Amino acid sequence: MNLREALVTDIPQMNEVRQAVKENALSNPGLASQQDYVDFLSKRGKGWVCEMDNQVVGFAIGDLVQHNVWALFVQPEYEGQGVGRELLITLLDWYYSQTRETIWLSTAPDTRAADFYRSFGFAETGKMPNGEIRFELSADDWGA
Repeated sequence: MNLREALVTDIPQMNEVRQAVKENALSNPGLASQQDYVDFLSKRGKGWVCEMDNQVVGFAIGDLVQHNVWALFVQPEYEGQGVGRELLITLLDWYYSQTRETIWLSTAPDTRAADFYRSFGFAETGKMPNGEIRFELSADDWGA
């Protein structure tokens, strides 16, 4: 497992991962454009990819503008191997080295993703207009 900072040149592979997920699939792939990825990686925050077998199998992107986890996705065949865990730890350590603002994310209810975020200490704080659960994690709860 090789974890490294995401580059703009990784966007096509990151998009492939995003399109392959079974949970929290994008109903409209156009909702995450090439320019969105570029902006989040170069202006709004930072991202990381995990490579295995010389391919990107997961990625995470943190947003310092809206203070959220913009993306965290793992290829289905690589789930349960610690990829998401390592990506989220890296993202949260970086995020809290930049700010003390509480970070948030949303995900569909009754999913493995929701349970995964709870296991990291994220607290459910309500529902989003689209029905997803909103989770938050403070700097203190992360131990930053």
